[in-house]
Parts: sequence; C-alpha cells; structure tokens
Amino acid sequence: MRDAYHEELAALTGRLVEMTRLVRSAISRATTALLDSDLQLAESVISRDEEVDRIFAEIEISIFDLMARQQPVAVDLRMIIAALRMGTDLERMGDLAEHVAKVARLRHPESAIPPEIRSTIVEMGQIAERLVTKAGSCIASRDVDAALELEGDDDAMDRLHRRLFTVLMADDWKYGVEPAVDVTLVGRYYERYADHAVRVARDVVYLVTGSRTPDADIV
Repeated sequence: MRDAYHEELAALTGRLVEMTRLVRSAISRATTALLDSDLQLAESVISRDEEVDRIFAEIEISIFDLMARQQPVAVDLRMIIAALRMGTDLERMGDLAEHVAKVARLRHPESAIPPEIRSTIVEMGQIAERLVTKAGSCIASRDVDAALELEGDDDAMDRLHRRLFTVLMADDWKYGVEPAVDVTLVGRYYERYADHAVRVARDVVYLVTGSRTPDADIV
C-alpha cells in the first residue's frame, strides 16, 4: 500500500516535468510565430495549450485523491502542496505562451514586432526557455542550489523588459500606438512567464527545506 502511495507521489513529479517541457515548447514556438508572423505555428500553440490544462487537471485530481485517502504529513504533505503550486504556475506559463501566439495571430500577415525590437524579443524568448528548462531540471533533481540560481537568472529578463520601455518612450518611436501596445503586452507576457518559473523554483526549495523565500508580485 505504501509503495503504491509513494509511486503516486513520484508520478506527480513526472507530470510536472512533462508540463515544463510542454510550456518550454509553447514559448519557443510562440516566439517564432511572433517574429516570423507564422499563423499556422501560432494556431498550433493556441490549440495545444489544452494539453497543458489537461495535465494540470490530472495533477489536481491526483492531489485531492491522495489527501483524502492518505492524509499526508511532513515531507509528503510538502510535496503535495508544492506540486499543486508548481502546477498552477506552469499552467499559467502555458497561458502566457498562448497570449504571445494570439498577438502573432492578431497581426498576421504583418509582424507585431518592429525591426528595432526583434533582437530584444529573441533574447526574451531564449531566457524564458532557459528558465523553464532549469526549473524542470530542479523539479526532477530537487536541486536547491540550482533552484536558487533562477532568482539571478530572472534579472536578465527584467533588464530586457526595461529596455523595451526605453525604446517605446524614446522621441524617435515612429510606429504609433498599436505597435506600442503590442510590444508592451508581449514584454509583460515574457516577464511574467519568467516570474512564474522563479516561483516554481521557490517551491522546489520549499519542498526540500521546508522554508519559503518571499513571493514575487505575480498574477
């Protein structure tokens, strides 16, 4: 009985790692769709978000079932709490990748990203992928040191986010209001995606140590 219980706990980890892979693929493809004005790719990101939602629903069902049947305590209870929080953040990351893809779809066949901003968006997409890849590795390995590093890794995303606003507020901005709104939204989506990856890493720290670092202001 207890062996089956711990197998179910281990299965939660596997589902969470699978979610990190899916949302990494989603943000990668959404970035390409945005930069290349690729409608088919954007649509695939939007439609496949249902898979992320499905896995998160399975995680929730498993957690509620485990709590009802096993009444977990100590480390096992931390695992269940952390899994629910991580699943919530990963599901939100999938939604944010979908939002990026929807901007690409909205502006097709034109690109929503002016030439002067393309390199910054490329970097933001790359950082987002690195963060979620690292978060997935931390979930699988329960590596506290690597999880703590994500706080610093996120600083690069924040710098790029500020750079976007510097460009948007410059006197020589020539693209008008609509592209400015698109760039503002897209920048926020990447910045929030990174913040949720940091929260996943924080929950790995909580799972292993029982201690929490202060939460970022993430919605």
